Amino acid sequence: MNEIRIRKELMEIAKDPPSNCSAGLVNDNLYLWDAKIIGPSESPYCGGIFTLEILFTDRYPFVPPKIKFKTPILHPNINNNGSICLDILSKNWSPVLSISKVLLSISSLLSDPNPDDPLNGYIAKLYKEDKKKYLDKVRNFTLKHAI
Repeated sequence: MNEIRIRKELMEIAKDPPSNCSAGLVNDNLYLWDAKIIGPSESPYCGGIFTLEILFTDRYPFVPPKIKFKTPILHPNINNNGSICLDILSKNWSPVLSISKVLLSISSLLSDPNPDDPLNGYIAKLYKEDKKKYLDKVRNFTLKHAI
């Protein structure tokens, strides 16, 4: 069942990729995907190209895939290892979600971080206390690592 579902999602994302996102197999491995997200234009990540790793287990779609950023990124909800704090990747996962929807949600998180549920406490604090400094720091980091 899960291989059929993964193949179906792979075909869907190839035919109709979500806005500013793409994904595909790594070395013909159905369970390991490489995804790209272009930083949203109304964010300090604008123009950055971020690579993510998507790892499916044999329990997909009943458990979420493991997704992490491979490109370094400064974000309140993403830690230095690339792990992402996003409810649909944990407690609010549903089998009706697709990788396309998940990538769109991650892209939205770049535009609209949640500093009240941080994985990077320093950058979340900066976001809350000095938005201009946060934006400058994140923009410079993006220019250095993602462009």
